Amino acid sequence: MCGIVGYVGGKQASKILLEGLSKLEYRGYDSAGIAVRNDDGNINIVRTKGKLKNLIEKTNNGEDLEGSCGIGHTRWATHGEPSEKNAHPHYSEKDSVVVVHNGIIENYAEIKEKLIEKGYKFYSQTDTEVVANLIDYYYKEIENDPLDAIKKFMLRVRGSYAIAVMYKDCPNEIYAVRKDSPMIIGIADGETFIASDVPAMLKYTRDVYYIDNMELAKITAGKAEFFNSDEEVIEKELVHITMDETAAEKNGFEHFMMKEIHEQPEAIKKTINSIVEDGKINLEKVGIDAEKIKNYNQIFIVGCGSAYHVGVTLKYVFESIAKIPVQVDFASEFRYRSPLLTEKTLVILISQSGETADTLAALKEAKKHNVDTLSIVNVVGSSIARASEYVLYTLAGPEIAVATTKAYSAQLVAGYLLAVQFAKERDVIDDKEYKNLIEEINAIPEKVDEVVNTQEDIKHLASMFSNVDDVFMIGRGIDYAISLEGSLKMKEVSYVHTEAYAAGELKHGTISLIEDGTLVIGLLTQKSLIEKTLSNMQETKSRGARLLAVATNGIGAAKSCDYVINIPKINPYFSASVAVIPLQIMSYYMSVLRGLDVDKPRNLAKSVTVE
Repeated sequence: MCGIVGYVGGKQASKILLEGLSKLEYRGYDSAGIAVRNDDGNINIVRTKGKLKNLIEKTNNGEDLEGSCGIGHTRWATHGEPSEKNAHPHYSEKDSVVVVHNGIIENYAEIKEKLIEKGYKFYSQTDTEVVANLIDYYYKEIENDPLDAIKKFMLRVRGSYAIAVMYKDCPNEIYAVRKDSPMIIGIADGETFIASDVPAMLKYTRDVYYIDNMELAKITAGKAEFFNSDEEVIEKELVHITMDETAAEKNGFEHFMMKEIHEQPEAIKKTINSIVEDGKINLEKVGIDAEKIKNYNQIFIVGCGSAYHVGVTLKYVFESIAKIPVQVDFASEFRYRSPLLTEKTLVILISQSGETADTLAALKEAKKHNVDTLSIVNVVGSSIARASEYVLYTLAGPEIAVATTKAYSAQLVAGYLLAVQFAKERDVIDDKEYKNLIEEINAIPEKVDEVVNTQEDIKHLASMFSNVDDVFMIGRGIDYAISLEGSLKMKEVSYVHTEAYAAGELKHGTISLIEDGTLVIGLLTQKSLIEKTLSNMQETKSRGARLLAVATNGIGAAKSCDYVINIPKINPYFSASVAVIPLQIMSYYMSVLRGLDVDKPRNLAKSVTVE
């Protein structure tokens, strides 16, 4: 959720920390801060409320802080309101221990009470200040052993965390530990970097270590040492990152969201080409074989937010094409409902970051039942990917805007390919249908590009509706799944109250909210369901609603609506990939026209690594 950076080397740390934080601000932008050790051994801490630019101004772009060892943080508030006193880094008395922290310490209140009894004083409302003081307490108690102090901290706390620690007594050293929150160590010649995510260090190194759960690291200039919770040395292999550094830049676009909307055709194409070879789907890289596929008798798909909406779409696709029962769960609910999992169950987990806390918890629940797990993730080496039996990587590249677009589209097409191969291996479709379905999937990037290039027409519609208070998006079947994602995009970035409904459910209560001027957006891509959805739309029009249809080309009945956005014809199973694009673009322009920060919507962060 929050962004962590750290540096030890021969350069001015403050500039590198600020630069790294700028690449991680999508993870949180309520406040920011850095701590740098100067040549006199003192640790100077600067913190500000608000976006990173405030910290950059306060430090004169880092010029005012000298020193070659430091840590930094950009915050998404959990405990305590956004404020300077609640901003990280946090410190113990006399700055003897300084920390930055991503995650939540669940038993912090109990620990805080004990520390107060021992004479510790607190200045903030955060659980992270408890981290600093608890480590300080153990450090003093066990005769200044920095690793052992952190080990005892790990045994005492409950929750999730990625933590970077500086000790006043340990010059040019940073210590790190993680549990259920991401952290990466990068190595270059004479320099070492810490970050929550790869883009923060790409400019300086592509060689990284991934810290696993309950592992500790000691970081010095050009070197990282790793230990387990018993302080035994762990040998790790460097991983070379191939990600293009410029992929995390705006490249002339005003916002990352619009850049990423335009990148969808390429993201979809790369994902398809990663497993489609010579007109056939090859799951060898995924690791799952034909015998496994034939053996499954049910699938659970688990995700959060847009990933959950991908799952809703894929339920229709898997059940229609592969004829296998599918249940879709919010990751945050999956482990609390005692899911009925058997040895013939496959659990598919979807996450852009591969670090989503609730999805990771759902994965652990599935593994308790000894069922197979397959993750669809965008980040190589992420926690969910490493913990799953099988992994299908989407090739969307780094996604910076908080509101997902290209990762969602890549996840969809990855799911389509799985469904088609499941159908083939289970002898549900013949060779001709198999070939036709793959050809339809291969055509998706071109059709998405066609819609992206109509953005000026969609912008005009957005200008007409930018001041609406309520929007309802409706559809049936896959169209309902598209409505869910379209509604989320609009509320995320434009702050317009939007709701998605299965069209037939409107008359069961919701239609009472329709009044003059309410905008109703109907999705019309499923041929067998169009007439029924249009009838539901007309029911709202008779009560004062304005109707906008997103309809497949050639649906003449859509002309009965006030406005129509036509999309290219496509196999109805795969219509979500094309029909969602106008809703993304419309949401983007409504946000811009309302003067909002598209890439950093209020109260949201990109990667939700806390439950």
